[in-house]
Amino acid sequence: MKKLILVVSALLFLGCNTLINPEDKAVAVAESELPFVWEAANIYFLLTDRFNNGDPSNDENFGRTLETAKLRGFEGGDFKGITQKINEGYFNKLGINAIWMTPVVEQIHGATNEGTGNTYGFHGYWTKDWTAIDPNYGTAEDLKALVEAAHEKGIRILLDAVINHTGPVTELDPLWPEEWVRNDTACTYQNYETTVTCTLVENLPDIRTESNEEVELPVHLAEKWKAEGRYEKEVAELDAFFERTGHPRAPRFYIMKWLADYIADYGIDGYRVDTVKHTEEYVWQEFKAVCDYAFSEYKENNPGKVLDNNNFYLLGEVYNYGISSGQYFDFGDKKVNYFDEAFNSLINFEFKWNAKEMDHEALFSKMNTVLNSDLANYGTVNYLSSHDDGQPFDAAREKPLETATKLLLSPGTSQVYYGDETARSLVIPGTQGDATLRSVMNWEEVNTLESTKNVLSHWQKLGQFRAAHPAVGAGDHKLITAAPYYFSRIYTAENLTDAVVIGLELPAGPKEIPVTDVFKDGEKILDAYSGISAEVKNGKVMIDTEYTLVLLEKL
Repeated sequence: MKKLILVVSALLFLGCNTLINPEDKAVAVAESELPFVWEAANIYFLLTDRFNNGDPSNDENFGRTLETAKLRGFEGGDFKGITQKINEGYFNKLGINAIWMTPVVEQIHGATNEGTGNTYGFHGYWTKDWTAIDPNYGTAEDLKALVEAAHEKGIRILLDAVINHTGPVTELDPLWPEEWVRNDTACTYQNYETTVTCTLVENLPDIRTESNEEVELPVHLAEKWKAEGRYEKEVAELDAFFERTGHPRAPRFYIMKWLADYIADYGIDGYRVDTVKHTEEYVWQEFKAVCDYAFSEYKENNPGKVLDNNNFYLLGEVYNYGISSGQYFDFGDKKVNYFDEAFNSLINFEFKWNAKEMDHEALFSKMNTVLNSDLANYGTVNYLSSHDDGQPFDAAREKPLETATKLLLSPGTSQVYYGDETARSLVIPGTQGDATLRSVMNWEEVNTLESTKNVLSHWQKLGQFRAAHPAVGAGDHKLITAAPYYFSRIYTAENLTDAVVIGLELPAGPKEIPVTDVFKDGEKILDAYSGISAEVKNGKVMIDTEYTLVLLEKL
């Protein structure tokens, strides 16, 4: 089994006397035989354009210079900016082991103006050309460097896949041919058909994913490729793809081929798939097969760059799906299982509501029950804020510590939205709609405000503990005592066992912690939050800390 390099908290005591300086670049590193498990991963979701500007020279392209509504234009974030933070160790210190980036493909060149002021496709979901990287984000070489830097740090990369629609039509961006898209039937969301065979919103052309009719390349795309000197290469690759797969030259299969190229060419580890429920479910089974082939091809061609034996990861965005529904999403007239030979995990849209309504034990027990029954062979990704959820758990960032505790210590995969860990406000005056969720990362506050540094420290401690222990996200949850509140998580796989004990809502000062079913007498135990260690005696650990939580692991 491949060893994973996991960063041990730079804020911990090792034993009682040795302190690791958090400012020291030589962060303590341990080798773990425990496997990387997607079901326990800690995913960081960022908008490339809003995270970090590493190359101001690529901030303007294609004449995108119109004045826009607030936070609806490009702000300069790019691949180099993300790579810079990877190399600085920012993500490792945060306990992140996967990064999900918004789509990297070339966006429409023009702006839309539909009630919100001019808006450019800074977010990546308005595709003009699936085969090209948008120069506002960087170059192919920049993306390759990003993926390689992440892999060197033990971090997986998820890109974002859009098959459902093209970008809006503008003066600079023509409508795709009628045999490719529909643009005259708006979704009403009354049932399956009025959710799938329609446009999500006005002027967002819907790919005819249901069609098996063979279509030619759009003229505007062929002309673009010719002008860029790559028409023959792209056509030859398409010919080879269709010959190998036997798929008809229908719109969806063109797009699948183009998206699979990012797997084979760059070695990305997974896709988060956009607007899943707006596309026929069999499309995702077909997409999985195409992705799996490309991932196998990459591994065969790059044996020295393979992180582990995990398969390609597919995460689906089925808007409003919640784990209470088990494996099915209900359209009213039809129930669909998107896990069936397609997705490894779906985003859990109900988690934020559960987190608001439930205490820790009720929340954790519910997650544990579902993940060990209906979703025993699958996973779920929990979040408390995102790029398009207008009702986040804590928009004003009044409880960032609670946000971290409920998200990072819950069973399931966690999704940290950029700025969750730094209390980046989700209430931005002067914005309209989802723009308020998409401000530029608050690096200045990270560097200057003590309160922000304290919030970040809490996220780092919990995140690193989670990254070091698959038991936190994928282990079986068991209540030890309700008051004071202690619970265990135990994960077993391939003859390996990982076990932790966690306590929350505790009094500051001395703590007598029962650990009989988890740790043995005589074993040395570390509280990864305070850095204090102790020995198990008579089935208990005695620790005196100023904090109201403990994260116990075997030394």
